[in-house]
Amino acid sequence: MSRATASFVFLLPLVAAGCNAAGKAADRPAASAAVAVSPVAAVERPISRFIRTTGSLTAEDQAGVSAEVAGRVIGTPVERGTAVAANAELVIISPTETEAQLREAEANAAQIEARLGLAPTSTFNVDAVPEVQNAKASLNLAESEFARIQSLLDQRVVSQSEFDQRQAQLEAARQQFDAAKNAASQQYQSLLAARARVTLARKALADTSVRAPFAGVVAERTVSVGDYVTKGMRIATVVRVNPLRVRLTIPEQFVSIVVPGEKVEFEVDAYSGRQFDGTIRYVSPALEANQRALTVEASVPNADGALKPGLFATARIEQPQKTPAILIPSVAVQTSAGTSRVYVVSGDHVEERIVTTGQALDTLVEVTNGIKAGDRVATANVTTLADGMKISQ
Repeated sequence: MSRATASFVFLLPLVAAGCNAAGKAADRPAASAAVAVSPVAAVERPISRFIRTTGSLTAEDQAGVSAEVAGRVIGTPVERGTAVAANAELVIISPTETEAQLREAEANAAQIEARLGLAPTSTFNVDAVPEVQNAKASLNLAESEFARIQSLLDQRVVSQSEFDQRQAQLEAARQQFDAAKNAASQQYQSLLAARARVTLARKALADTSVRAPFAGVVAERTVSVGDYVTKGMRIATVVRVNPLRVRLTIPEQFVSIVVPGEKVEFEVDAYSGRQFDGTIRYVSPALEANQRALTVEASVPNADGALKPGLFATARIEQPQKTPAILIPSVAVQTSAGTSRVYVVSGDHVEERIVTTGQALDTLVEVTNGIKAGDRVATANVTTLADGMKISQ
């Protein structure tokens, strides 16, 4: 082997080693660049607290309207879902029978009024009754005749038997007068009964038109034209939907806070993002034993009719006093699988903290456990961070 060949063979391992080293250097990743996190310090300040609860909307009033008289239905001016005013006509029952009963009752009353010499609006005076006046005249005549015969008896002009006869006639006239007054009084009582029957007949005639007890919406109508209804049979249901009530369940620990007059804010799934307001007007005097919770009701304006009875409501009630809270931007909190975490800036890197969040307040969120006031938390590139990662501020 020549010297040149030997030198080439000797250099081959060195060249190979150099190539290997160069390849490994190319494969090694470059150091990661620092991530900008825009840190914001946690602050402590008093905030308004809210009781969060759920409930359902119910109608302010709901009435099952029943027939007051029996008869055949001849008209149904409203359908289900019709908005009605107070006293609006719901169902019409045939008035033929009740009209006849009214005419009969009025005729009976008029007959007794004529017998007593009364006008429908005049006041009863027993002495003004014709029969009583006739009896009174007969009594006056008998008294006059008796006075005359008594003076003649004193003069011995008439006999004792004639005097006794006049005295008997006077007594009979007096009894007839008393009997006429009693009969007139009895007839007047009969007139009062007849007038009462007239009142009932008029009411029965008015009841052939079944009307809404208050302004609301017809939720149900159970009869149609041609149906025969009996007294007391339910024929319609009317609900008052303005205002409505929202019935809520309050946990036991907040019983002392909730009082009538407090404001309630709530949302319903049917109108996502829209907030409705109400005022508590009823607080139950006792807790539900099976739930250890208090039932309250709030009145809710519903002028546009958007809310419907039966909707599920998610509500909150503001507590009267503010309390301190640690607040951070809500973008700093990452929640996954029910676990919330933030990244606290420590020098040139971040530390992962598991936290417990509380009440949300606009763009901020309360942290009840895991950090303290003054801790600076990352608010940018949060999803790319990991515990111990180098950052730039």
